[in-house]
Amino acid sequence: MADHLSRIIGTEEDKINCSFYYKIGACRHGDRCSRTHLRPLFSQTLLIPHMYLPPPPQPDGQPVDDTQAFEDFYEEVTEEFLKFGEVEEIHVIENLGDHMFGNLYVKYRHEDDAEKCLKALSGRYYAGRLIMPEYSPVTDFREARCRQFEESECARGGYCNFMHVEGVPRHLSRMLRKGRKKKKRHSRSRSRRRKRSRSGSRRRSRSRGKDDDNLRRASSQERRAKIAEWNKSKDGDSKSSSKSSGTNGQPPMPAVAGPGFPQFALGYSGAPGAGTGTLQTYTGMAPPK
Repeated sequence: MADHLSRIIGTEEDKINCSFYYKIGACRHGDRCSRTHLRPLFSQTLLIPHMYLPPPPQPDGQPVDDTQAFEDFYEEVTEEFLKFGEVEEIHVIENLGDHMFGNLYVKYRHEDDAEKCLKALSGRYYAGRLIMPEYSPVTDFREARCRQFEESECARGGYCNFMHVEGVPRHLSRMLRKGRKKKKRHSRSRSRRRKRSRSGSRRRSRSRGKDDDNLRRASSQERRAKIAEWNKSKDGDSKSSSKSSGTNGQPPMPAVAGPGFPQFALGYSGAPGAGTGTLQTYTGMAPPK
């Protein structure tokens, strides 16, 4: 039973979930649909509804050639989407139905990049319109495309419920491929740096492990001599640090922010090296001479 349900989900046999929303990410019935719209909580694909609006027709009703306007739009959004990660596909829909008109789909290679894009674009405006991106269940656009439109001409025209994808010129497709390759090189270099850092830490841990093993195998006299050597070197380091600081074993004077002044200093009174002294507060820019 579970295998049967997993096989028919999102298909015409599924009587519970909307197959059009599952394949296309949009349904002409909207929230009034009698079937369930499975809205994903995360996805590689984002849908930005009605982002691209072509120029209005001429006064006589003839459509305007929007080739240049579309190319400028596609180039601009591609540059923006590539800021968040490796983009696999960008599709702009030219259907005329209210639920698909001007919709834009962007598919990232990783879901984390899609999440970054969603957070960055939410609440922003494009051409005076509020952008409202959302996760889309569409991951295979071959199932969402209208085959009649791809082959010749769709009998349903612009009101078809399958995607009529705007054609993209070669130079813009090349731009997307170059951006994808650049992101791949960047991710590979980061992974190489991580591998180098991990290998270095492994080498250091192995060298420490060898010293510990040698110490465990040594006799009790050798271990005591080694511990005495460590203590002696530690005492020498502490003495040299106290001489270089010039504090004679006393703690340094900290700088603490005080009311009314940028800083006031805390110092010790008493003879140097006496080991005792009373804590005084200098309520000025610098301690008195």
